[in-house]
Amino acid sequence: MKTSIIGWPRVGANRELKFASERYFRGELDRSGLEAVARELRAAHWRAQSESKIDFIPSGDFSYYDGTLDLAANLNAIPRRFRELKGANDLDVYFAAARGAQSERGDVKALAMKKWFNTNYHYVEPELEDDVEFQPNLDRIFQGYEEARALGIKTRPTLIGPFTFLQHSRLVGTRTLDDFVDGLGAAFRAIIAEADARGVEWLQLEEPSVVRDLTVDDRKRLTRLYERATAGERKVKILFQTYFGDVRDCYAEIAALDVDGVGLDFVEGRKSLELVRTGDFLKNKTLFAGVVNGKNVWRNDYARTIELVKELRQYASEVVLGASCSFLHVPYSLDPETSLPPELKSRLAFATEKLTELRELSELVELAAPETSAAYRANAEARATRSAEDAGIRAATNALAEQDFIRTPAFDERAKIQRDVFKLPLLPTTTIGSFPQTSETRAARAAFRKGETSQEEYETFLRSKIAECVKLQEDLGLDVLVHGEYERNDMVEYFGENLNGFQFTRNAWVQSYGTRCVKPPIVASDVSRKRPITVKWSTYAQSLTDKPVKGMLTGPVTILNWSFPREDLSLKDQAFQIGLAIRDEVLDLEAAGIRIVQIDEAALREKLPLRREDWESEYLSWAIPAFRLVHSKVRPETQIHTHMCYSEFSDIIEQIDAMDADVISFEASRSNLQILDSLKASNFRTQVGPGVYDIHSPRVPSVDEIATTLRTELTKVETKKLWVNPDCGLKTRGTPETVASLTNLVAAARIVRAELN
Repeated sequence: MKTSIIGWPRVGANRELKFASERYFRGELDRSGLEAVARELRAAHWRAQSESKIDFIPSGDFSYYDGTLDLAANLNAIPRRFRELKGANDLDVYFAAARGAQSERGDVKALAMKKWFNTNYHYVEPELEDDVEFQPNLDRIFQGYEEARALGIKTRPTLIGPFTFLQHSRLVGTRTLDDFVDGLGAAFRAIIAEADARGVEWLQLEEPSVVRDLTVDDRKRLTRLYERATAGERKVKILFQTYFGDVRDCYAEIAALDVDGVGLDFVEGRKSLELVRTGDFLKNKTLFAGVVNGKNVWRNDYARTIELVKELRQYASEVVLGASCSFLHVPYSLDPETSLPPELKSRLAFATEKLTELRELSELVELAAPETSAAYRANAEARATRSAEDAGIRAATNALAEQDFIRTPAFDERAKIQRDVFKLPLLPTTTIGSFPQTSETRAARAAFRKGETSQEEYETFLRSKIAECVKLQEDLGLDVLVHGEYERNDMVEYFGENLNGFQFTRNAWVQSYGTRCVKPPIVASDVSRKRPITVKWSTYAQSLTDKPVKGMLTGPVTILNWSFPREDLSLKDQAFQIGLAIRDEVLDLEAAGIRIVQIDEAALREKLPLRREDWESEYLSWAIPAFRLVHSKVRPETQIHTHMCYSEFSDIIEQIDAMDADVISFEASRSNLQILDSLKASNFRTQVGPGVYDIHSPRVPSVDEIATTLRTELTKVETKKLWVNPDCGLKTRGTPETVASLTNLVAAARIVRAELN
């Protein structure tokens, strides 16, 4: 059988693109240098896939920042404010749209950044102005294809499809989505014609938006777009590639499209097999079957996959073995992971190993007795090894009762008690937790991990950084302080290192957005707390000031969602195990005198099922209780905060309120404070801190800008419920811009506070 993948990790085996891009941003590398690194990476990635005998290798899946932004740029759909920056070339405009810009060329905020479906990847949301004219840059769209061809490697060009692009764009004028259909369809028709002219055999159009709930208008729009895009004769074959779920709402429309192949997800697509069984859906099309998990790192179940593929062959003219989604969401290779336990490593498959799985499956499915093969036996033996169980942990989760998820007294009574205890001013100012992780901090941590400095020397360094951070915040005039989180490498990895049940990698980086990469831990067995994790640092910071210092924790749902979870235990049970471990930490902080504890659930929205009918039964029914479990036992005068990152929260605002936190901060500035209307409409009871400036951009907001934002927020949020804070943690920012931004934040809060008195 032939094999295919949808996309490959972009940043490189050793994050080469990240480091080159950051050097470019700092002016240490010119454009030609950055482009040279990009070319080398693309070539290396194509060679790796070619050597693994993958038949359908993608080109066009590479990006300097984000694929959706790439398409906007390649369609001439970057908003005017970026194109009008003085003296800016096309790459400057591209990065300004992604990151914002503040220089002599101009001052512009970045485009909104949102979560890509149910992943930890963030995409840049295009803005479509009324006068946009889609003009495809054909040379740039097919640049990768031509580079690969020059290397003797045949590829399948890929780009985000027109329906998904339109569904994920923000309209900033008076035109509707339907008003853009003809122009966008014509642009894709030009792209298809160019593919024909260049001799492209297959063109991949990625359409994950079709796995969401679709309206009648959505389905009509899908049909119209493809009628216009595929009109006329062509030689190039079109692959309509879906992922992250099934196409239950529009399988009839897809079947009727003039496309030659359809890619379906048989990992997350619960109804994909049922749909394929319904009849002639794929009789005249090639089915690209997503059978290898592109999101998790556990080995494929060969026995199950072979059985599935043999059935699928009954329903399609041809079946190609593929991945459930792009390998962008898993690490590059297991080769550097020499410290993982051999038993665990044998059960894992990163992107490189998944290529091997596809090749082996393509051979095994043709055998009359695949179970006699060495590859089949090795797979079965690895999968037969089970995770270790802890009887005490299992008993603790099984014993949880209703009262373990309910905090007393009720919210309103707690709020009054806390106002009397803290006596904070109106519009209290704070930050989300982390302060800039300088090269000095990273070097000190690396030296300690390598054994070059002692525990005592490292802790002395950390105390000095915490003392500097507390003094800085007092000098700035912030009302509620943090300790800066200098001891932490990552908000999930740090906690996982102090919990039983987690395993950690050396180089298993995954792109989160742009140049930001994370190294998710692996949940390998039952979870419990090894020791107190944060108490030492929080109590030290509190000893330095009379102002309240927040204890900073990561919540159980985020720890789970930003890890690679087990496949042999339910997500609910894993979340409750982690919740009990973090509850121990919360109660220890409270006992040590920490009066405010922030339990971040940055990723709460992230794993919400894409189908609304599955929200409660498959996710919210355990995710909200998992958070409540963590804080249900604290005293009423202990104030519980949480924080949530880039997502659309409006449709679950009632469930967020039901988390029963005392204060919730949201990333909001980059989505134009859209959440405020939902807060007002739902009579949101929790105190809120919608972020007043974007920390993912290097630009420094002015006092007037922040003050204007606060005045807008006050039209939607009660004065006594509004907090003032940045969008997110400051870990990735530089110290000068952080100090300047927070100085302006405090000044703006004081100005608006005075207007209220």
